[in-house]
Amino acid sequence: MIARELLDVLACPLCKADIRIECERIVCTKCGRRYPIRDDIPIMIIDEAELPEEPKKIHG
Repeated sequence: MIARELLDVLACPLCKADIRIECERIVCTKCGRRYPIRDDIPIMIIDEAELPEEPKKIHG
């Protein structure tokens, strides 16, 4: 588990926005990139991030 004190000082390395924990990932609240957490260590490397999912379009 990542300490709350650490989460309070972390920011997205790309857009510098706040982050949140979601499904064992650190998620940027602005750009949506998802950074992995390995062995309780946040991997805040842009190249390691998963891109946000595109919203699904409903054809109708």
